[in-house]
Amino acid sequence: MTQTSVVTGGAGFIGSNLVRTLLQAGHQVRVLDDLSTGRLVNLDDVAGDVELIHGDVRDREAVVRAVAGAQLVFHEAAIPSVARSVDDPITSNEVNVAGTLNVLVAARDAKVERVVYASSAAVYGNADALPLHEGMPMRPASPYGVSKLAGERYLEAFTRTWGLATIALRYLNVFGPRQNPGSDYAAAIPRFISCTLAGEAPTVFGDGEQARDFVFVDDVLRANLLASTAPEAAWGRAFNVGRGERRTVNDLLAKIRSLIPGDHPDPIHAPQRPGEIRDSWSDIRAAFEGLGYKPAVAFEEGLRRTIEWIAGREGVAT
Repeated sequence: MTQTSVVTGGAGFIGSNLVRTLLQAGHQVRVLDDLSTGRLVNLDDVAGDVELIHGDVRDREAVVRAVAGAQLVFHEAAIPSVARSVDDPITSNEVNVAGTLNVLVAARDAKVERVVYASSAAVYGNADALPLHEGMPMRPASPYGVSKLAGERYLEAFTRTWGLATIALRYLNVFGPRQNPGSDYAAAIPRFISCTLAGEAPTVFGDGEQARDFVFVDDVLRANLLASTAPEAAWGRAFNVGRGERRTVNDLLAKIRSLIPGDHPDPIHAPQRPGEIRDSWSDIRAAFEGLGYKPAVAFEEGLRRTIEWIAGREGVAT
C-alpha cells in the first residue's frame, strides 16, 4: 500500500527538498503551505506529482484537511528565524507553538501513524559546555528557541498521553539548494555565496569567531526518513541532526571564497544580533544509536552543490 505523507511547509527550503525525497521513495505527497516564506517555484518540477493545500497551520480546518487519510506527517512549517522571533515574538509563537498543537491534534484525531517534527538546536541556548547533547539543560536564548522547545514538549505529551508516535529532530545549521539568499532573514551560507558571486562584501555579524555546525540538507532529509521508521524506543524523543563538526563563521566565509574564483572585498562587520547564541555544534551519537543517522555528505561537497545551485539561479558562471 502506498503511504500518504503530509509535509507542512512543503514549499520551503527543507520542506521542498523533503517532498522530492518522499516522491522518490514512492510516497503520495500532500503539501500544506501558506506561501508566506515558502515559494511555489521550489515545487515547479514536481507540481504535478503533489497535492497542494494553500493554508496556514494556524487554521485548524486547513490542517484537518491536510492530514486526512495520511499515514505520516513531517511538520516543517514554522517561522524559522531567531531574528524574526526577536522582531515579532507573538507571531512566532502563534505559528510555531499553536500551529504545532493544531498539527498534533489533527494527527491524533486522524489516527496518523507518526509525526516527525523539525525542531532546532536553538532550544539549547548558550550552553555551559559543548558539544550540545540531548541530556543537557534547555536554556533557549530567543523566542524562536522557546517556541521550538514548546513544540518538542507537546510532541512528548502526545506520545505519553495518546500513544501518538512522534520524533523531534533538532536541526543544526542546515544549508543547500533552494535556500533563499534574498530574504532579510537569510542564513549565513546563502547570503555569503550570493554576495561572493556578485563580487560584493558580505556582512558578518559579530567578530565571525562564533562556531556553528553546518549540515547539508541531504543529510537532514535522510534523518527524516530514518525518523519515520524508527522503533518505539525513539518515540517522544528529540535528536540532534548535524555533522558534529565545529566551524567558525570566518572559516566558513574563507572556504566559500576559496571555491568561487575572483577578487573578494573584505567583509563588513556588524553587531551581533539579539537572541543569537555564541557557539553551537552537536554531539550526534544519540541520533546514530536511536535512528541510525550518520551524515554522508562532506561539508565542502555540500558547499559546492549549494554554490552551483545559487549560481544557476542567479545566472552567474562559476
